[in-house]
Amino acid sequence: MTALGLMSAPLCRTMAGLALCLAMIAAGAGAGQSAPALKETPFFEEVVDNGQMPPVAERVPLEPLVVDLEARGRVTGRPGGAITTLAAKARDIRYLSVIAYARLVGYDEHLNLVPDILASYEVEDGRRFTLHLRKGHRWSDGHPFTAEDFRYWWEDVALNRYLMPAGPPDFMLVDDEQPTFEVLDETTVRYTWSKPNPRFLPTLAKPLDPHIYRPAHYLKRFHARYTDPETLAQAASRQKLKSWAALHNRVDSMSDFSDPELPTLDPWKVDNAGPTSRFVFSRNPYYHRIDAAGQQLPYIDRVYVDIASSGLLAAKANAGEVDVLARGLTMADIPVLKQGEKAKGYRTLLWPIARGSEVVLYPNLNATDPVWRDLNRDVRFRRALSLGIDRRTVNNALFFGLGMEGNNTVREGSRLFEESFRKLYGTYDPDEANRLLDEIGLDQRDGSGLRLLPDGRQLEIVVEVEGDMTMLVDTLQLIGEFWREIGVKLFIKPQDRTVLRNRAYSGLPVMTAAPGLDNAIPTPAMPPGELAPISQYHLSWPKWGQYVETHGKVGEACDMDEPKELLALYKAWLHTTDSAEQARIWREMLALHAENQWTIGTVAGAIQPIVLRNGLANFPDKALYSWEPTSLVGIYRVDEIFWDRADRRVASAQ
Repeated sequence: MTALGLMSAPLCRTMAGLALCLAMIAAGAGAGQSAPALKETPFFEEVVDNGQMPPVAERVPLEPLVVDLEARGRVTGRPGGAITTLAAKARDIRYLSVIAYARLVGYDEHLNLVPDILASYEVEDGRRFTLHLRKGHRWSDGHPFTAEDFRYWWEDVALNRYLMPAGPPDFMLVDDEQPTFEVLDETTVRYTWSKPNPRFLPTLAKPLDPHIYRPAHYLKRFHARYTDPETLAQAASRQKLKSWAALHNRVDSMSDFSDPELPTLDPWKVDNAGPTSRFVFSRNPYYHRIDAAGQQLPYIDRVYVDIASSGLLAAKANAGEVDVLARGLTMADIPVLKQGEKAKGYRTLLWPIARGSEVVLYPNLNATDPVWRDLNRDVRFRRALSLGIDRRTVNNALFFGLGMEGNNTVREGSRLFEESFRKLYGTYDPDEANRLLDEIGLDQRDGSGLRLLPDGRQLEIVVEVEGDMTMLVDTLQLIGEFWREIGVKLFIKPQDRTVLRNRAYSGLPVMTAAPGLDNAIPTPAMPPGELAPISQYHLSWPKWGQYVETHGKVGEACDMDEPKELLALYKAWLHTTDSAEQARIWREMLALHAENQWTIGTVAGAIQPIVLRNGLANFPDKALYSWEPTSLVGIYRVDEIFWDRADRRVASAQ
């Protein structure tokens, strides 16, 4: 893996090739480009003239990231103005960090990893990572962004047992080995492991930025190593907190925007704290990206996030109360959104959602009920349930016939896709489903035609689901009709998300329903963690995931051969940097999932409506929408959208 994304690993393993790779990597994105003459942002002209802020030439890095808009079919924008969007609850303002997508390294629109906040990086043998910061880069409060911010996070946060009792995050460990961390100079840091760590760079590009750096100059005032313990104890007590660590963790909210004083590197910084019905974000005067005309990004000066009930988001968009909105809207909202377009001056963009399947059934292989645990672990039972679903009817009824029917797997467009991954046991065959259920021994029925479990109970599957996800509930109602034809009763149990998750982690549900693979357009260099039992968040094997996450302290050790094979394959992926081997491992894991039906998919390819006010430019008409790897719309660079109407470009920092 390199800063140039698709450079071949075999080339970099030769001495001559390695020298070439390192030279190209060190150059970073935009190598050979000279920064254009800078123009002051109109938003800041008055405060700069008054001496309250340094001019733009002193605010951007010495080598800023010069974005090539023309190469991506965009135009040079005009700075100014504000946009309004909505969120269902106050804590959802954290999604602005996902959408703004400023990362040390991030994905471009072709899913190549490229430097962003970093000027460049070097990778040697997949185990030594040298990160070069942009000289002169500053936090949003004007303080220098340096290697000290990386040292502070690693030594004073990640390795501090009070702040992180479980130790450093998993992606920073290779076979439980911590990296050797070095500060080479003020703008260069290095992480070295004895073995390859192919997760390191992809994790830095995730929707939830792990922030392996912190604004040390700000957070040290809350750290016992740098501030008088008694002073910290009093400050914690005033906020009804028990310790300095709790206080530090509260203010250390890089993605939550809960502390307006916490410096950021994002394009916009929050101006006000909750509780409030409107959060205001203003442009970061020290942001590191500029366009080829010398204008500092973002083009938009302010972002307003209004809080509204989730059930009102589509109605408010229809009423013209937003400029941009995606999250919180669903396919079911498309008709009402289309109705308001002409009168309220907006467009409804329709983007394909890049998810493995919109509705997935998760048989719980760790169920506490022994009868259901044994049944869910029988591959014939899982295959029968999958073959008993008429996905064509689901597609036509709920997805306008536009979806892709079949398993929960990677989708077309990924070079890891194979047709068999989608189709194997993922078609409608009720005769085969009945045969498999009879073969298992579920051939006894009651007077109503329902099959009976070995202990005499009706074969009634209680599927637990988040109550506010109407698409899931509607799909389950259809599946219940299909399963009735094969002698299986489905009972839907909607509930609060937190309750559902806690029950799942305890092994209580027999089966759950939720969306499928978050990342259905992976490249081989992306970790296949969603396919292995390594996390309690996977609803088919939460106990196995707990066991891996806690190193055996909680949960259950995996005790089935095929899932153990997934673990072995995932471990093999962790120990290779060869792209061909990574692709082979991905395909083998995907094949195992199709064969074993650990998750039962339905239809993929739903449409995400996105409301966009007329007059906003530099936003794609169509692209893929997903949590990972696109960070919702993040990789499409929302800091480049602008108003092409002069009357909307009015704002001032005063």
